[in-house]
Amino acid sequence: MMLAELIIILMLGGVIAWLAGKWSTVVSKWIALIAVLIDSIIFILFLAQHPEVLNQLGDKEDWLIDFHRDWIPQIGASFHLALDGLSLIMVALTLFLGVVAVLASWKEIKSRVGFHYFNILWLLAGILGVFLAMDLLLFYFFWEIMLIPMFFLLGIWGYERRKEASLKFFLFTQISGLFMLIAILGLYFVHGLNTGEYTFNYFALLDISISKQLGFWFMCGFLIAFLVKLPAFPFHSWLPDAHTHSPTAGSVILAGLMLKTAAYGLLRFVVPIFPEASQTIAPLMMLLGVAGILYGAKLTYAQDDFKRLIAFSSVSHMGFIVIGIFSFNVLAYQGTVMQMVAHGISTSALFVIAGAIKNRIGTRDMDKMGRFWEQMPGMGGITVVFVMASLGLPGLANFIAEFLVLVGVFQVSILWSVLATTGLIASMIYSLVILQKIFYGESHSKHKLKDFSIREYLIMTCFIVAIFWLGLFPQKVITTVKPVIQKIEQQAQIKFDYVEPKTKR
Repeated sequence: MMLAELIIILMLGGVIAWLAGKWSTVVSKWIALIAVLIDSIIFILFLAQHPEVLNQLGDKEDWLIDFHRDWIPQIGASFHLALDGLSLIMVALTLFLGVVAVLASWKEIKSRVGFHYFNILWLLAGILGVFLAMDLLLFYFFWEIMLIPMFFLLGIWGYERRKEASLKFFLFTQISGLFMLIAILGLYFVHGLNTGEYTFNYFALLDISISKQLGFWFMCGFLIAFLVKLPAFPFHSWLPDAHTHSPTAGSVILAGLMLKTAAYGLLRFVVPIFPEASQTIAPLMMLLGVAGILYGAKLTYAQDDFKRLIAFSSVSHMGFIVIGIFSFNVLAYQGTVMQMVAHGISTSALFVIAGAIKNRIGTRDMDKMGRFWEQMPGMGGITVVFVMASLGLPGLANFIAEFLVLVGVFQVSILWSVLATTGLIASMIYSLVILQKIFYGESHSKHKLKDFSIREYLIMTCFIVAIFWLGLFPQKVITTVKPVIQKIEQQAQIKFDYVEPKTKR
């Protein structure tokens, strides 16, 4: 029941926080924080009390935890949750950033506080459901649950153009999600007609017998939903607006977690269920991935709005995930998972810093900043760490992730690898621009600024420990996802090990 408890506690905590907010905003905040901490403690204690689960990582292909109950048996739908190495990492990241999102909202949100924390907790519950669901109808159910709380977070507590940004976010993600629903129903009926068993069970649909043409169109349904949510070029136009006008907690969850649900979907559903179709479309995906890296980096350099700059950098970094997944290489897959975690931590940290600056001076315009280091040396030093992480400095998690992806892609295509590497040069330029405009250069602000508070130092310390630990000890993550990669290899019948093609004589 542990997997179901994680979701239920967040949902109940959200409802209680909403109700408590009518009497006391302070109580509402603490209820939300306690709910996420309880989930975190349950998860940590489970792993501590069951060392055999951790010992299986990297050696055993079976699922670590499996929870299955009937949901709508008349149509073959079940409440099926399961945990493997990939899910374990993403659940840990969700709970970590969930605590950060609650703390980041502590002083920022002044109105309808209870409803705000209700939406945060339900959004986290939906994300956990996406990472754990092994029934495709249940997966879609949690996929849609994510949409509504994020729409409210952006539309109610966002900044200047929040209504326009929230509507754009809703339309892009809702319409693309409907394509996935059509594909899920198509798999459901094809499997039922072939076997007489109508089911949404993930493991049953892995073995579905389907024509190449039909399989390609079903894959496109999933692919559209995941590419829009990732987002991959050219489906990215909703993301900069959403990030720019979102409250800090919304940006943290959106960048750190919601984008990763799409990467997770590509790894979990697209490649294993549609191996032939995935390989057919791989050249196009590699092109879009590299285009996203270069295009995102170019637009990042052109931004004056701090949050919009970080948003476009995410488009560039997500390009590494696209080329990593569609290179079908073991090193690239390891780098992809590392990138999911590293980007979630480093970009979320930058959004917390951007929110802290916005709360102090009332603007995100970097042209109105300058010489902040003199008044906020603590913030300046911490910003250096995550700017260096964003540009891929060795010793930090992002370097390991992008290096593994590039090495894996190099074994498949030298051209795509070289072009993607140029994106790292661009990231170095725009990362240093952040430091120059905000913390050095000419001062354009007359504000008397306070450095990070104890609460903000606590948040950033957690980020720093995580980004250094992953950079210095990445093997734990790599070992954890090893059985997942082996399962993808078996399910998709992809030979990951690169073999030099033999020329015919």
